[in-house]
Amino acid sequence: MTAPSADLSAEQLPRPARLADVKGWFFTADQLLFDWFLARQKDRSEPGDLLELGAYLGKSAIFMGARLRPGDRFTVCDLFDSPAEDASNVKEMAKSYATLTRRAFEANYLSFHDELPEIVQGLSSVVADHVEPGSCRFAHIDASHLYEHVHGDIVTVRDLLTPQGIVVLDDFRAEHCPGVAAATWQAVTGLALRPICITPTKFYGTWGDPAPVQAALLAWLTGREGVWHEVQEVNGAPLIRLSAKSAKEPAHPVSRHRKPAQQSGTGAAAAPRAAAPAAAPRPAVRARRSPARRIAVNVLPPFITKAVVAARRRSASR
Repeated sequence: MTAPSADLSAEQLPRPARLADVKGWFFTADQLLFDWFLARQKDRSEPGDLLELGAYLGKSAIFMGARLRPGDRFTVCDLFDSPAEDASNVKEMAKSYATLTRRAFEANYLSFHDELPEIVQGLSSVVADHVEPGSCRFAHIDASHLYEHVHGDIVTVRDLLTPQGIVVLDDFRAEHCPGVAAATWQAVTGLALRPICITPTKFYGTWGDPAPVQAALLAWLTGREGVWHEVQEVNGAPLIRLSAKSAKEPAHPVSRHRKPAQQSGTGAAAAPRAAAPAAAPRPAVRARRSPARRIAVNVLPPFITKAVVAARRRSASR
């Protein structure tokens, strides 16, 4: 694991109390899918490490770190505050990631985990120098919106994944990222990448056999509350499309800075109070009607009844 940056200070650390407090674009549908894919790999004892290209402030990395198994290696590659090497990348960094620093990423990550992942600070093109071929079971690509960079990241990750490894591509359908869309679907038609499913923001695929994964995913999705899905055919193969606008986010990861439960004056957690027995309802007290009023209410027409009642009230008030 990587040691924290030397310029981290306790006073300056952001202290997110929950994952939602970490800035970034990692929505419920993708949290559920990341959790499902990583849990399935764990249950099946599938070998391999985790990889993320492009971390921003660590939201998805924090989530992935919660699914690390003993002995797993998690590598995160990002430029952070290093200068980009070409003009187009410099422009994108200045526009989208002006506040991005490695220190902020580390502070956020350490709010949820005891140790940092292996951090490669630099262009995603150098990650192959730090990760062994065929060693990763799950890789998340979110390093650039430029076609040539995304295409290069896909080719690199293809060589780093295990035979049944999963690759996730962010922003493959965003209007402002046509380069990501081009690189993604070109990988499907030209690099044998096989789609598994898509959400409103991410594409999930494999260079292995997607059929067993899709069958298991459909079984998990069937009847799941708050998650909508359908199956379409794309390029002669099934593709699951899903969204989770009304689903609940997974309960983990848990921040060490989460707000404590309400405490008593002694500092110990207050014991829940026993509910007080409900008081027996008092019988309603109804004003007794005079014989004349009972006759008026039960026999006379309504407009005459109202006149009689009004007259009796005026008489009583004198």
